[in-house]
Amino acid sequence: MRNLIDILDFSTEELDALISVADDIIENPDKYREVCRGKILGTLFFEPSTRTRLSFTSAMMSLGGQVLGFDNAGSSSVAKGETVADTVRMVSAYSDIIAMRHPKEGAPIAASAVATVPVINAGDGGHFHPTQTLTDLLTIHRKCGRFEGLTVGVCGDLKYGRTVHSLIAAMSRYEGVRFVLISPDELKLPDYVKEQFLDSTGCEYTESRDLEGAIPELDILYMTRIQRERFSSEAEYEKLKDSYILNRGKLSGAKPTLSVMHPLPRVNEIDVDVDDDPRAHYFDQAAYGRYIRMALILFLLDTKGIDDKRQIGEESDSLVCDNPHCLSLSERGIKKLFSGGRCIYCDQRARRI
Repeated sequence: MRNLIDILDFSTEELDALISVADDIIENPDKYREVCRGKILGTLFFEPSTRTRLSFTSAMMSLGGQVLGFDNAGSSSVAKGETVADTVRMVSAYSDIIAMRHPKEGAPIAASAVATVPVINAGDGGHFHPTQTLTDLLTIHRKCGRFEGLTVGVCGDLKYGRTVHSLIAAMSRYEGVRFVLISPDELKLPDYVKEQFLDSTGCEYTESRDLEGAIPELDILYMTRIQRERFSSEAEYEKLKDSYILNRGKLSGAKPTLSVMHPLPRVNEIDVDVDDDPRAHYFDQAAYGRYIRMALILFLLDTKGIDDKRQIGEESDSLVCDNPHCLSLSERGIKKLFSGGRCIYCDQRARRI
């Protein structure tokens, strides 16, 4: 049985195959209307979501399946103190596949350790969001026709932006991809993401604070919002919230083939005057989310008897994760697992105790 916790759980060949199936679903929707008849998707959204939750629901219903779950942890037994592990064990008994979003980093890994059905990470804190990355890859494939040799600008909150982390992890595996990392100093891409996905692969990248200066060289401009919910200080959020605002004037020097993308929701970072520009693809991007999630559900439901490729770390009583947002620090009964001095739940460095 396979899970999708991190986009690197899938090889580039598997990603290409998923995109091919999604393309076929777009072209031949009637062919897929009943393929999941009798199957149930459990949606466990411990954190608010619109596009991701609804696109999963739409995806399963478009395949002929059914959906159960919750969109607010307060309406579940979590409010009574139930652990993630116990919730997932219970929902595994009622469903054939689970999509889960959680504010704590590493929650989907803890879930996959006890689930008896495939688990899909629908976002864990500021860590990863692999199904958004699948959506992004399908969008890039349909708009650019390739992944190789593209210059990708990612702009905004690169520190907490899980969509950015997953996109960099995926795209860094394709030949000739170059990143331009555009952010204020306070929201720069974390060192562990650079080390793991850019430095280790030799992927070329530059860091900049200048959005307008970077635009002319880009094939993709991936805008992100400054995420209020990730800040511990309201004052810090207010200081940074309008760091970058894209408008039509700033696109005047861009390539005519540029694709402007955004995982949504947007706040102020893309002006509405960009919406009618033919290079604006973020609403197409949101629509593609349904099709790639349909392809993903079909793939994972077909993996019974196949071993998950994820490597589990080693338990240690002398290490503790240094990330205050990691599930391993708050979940009762969770094993503290580490690999190469990093916590396996959130990829951040551990410290000795």
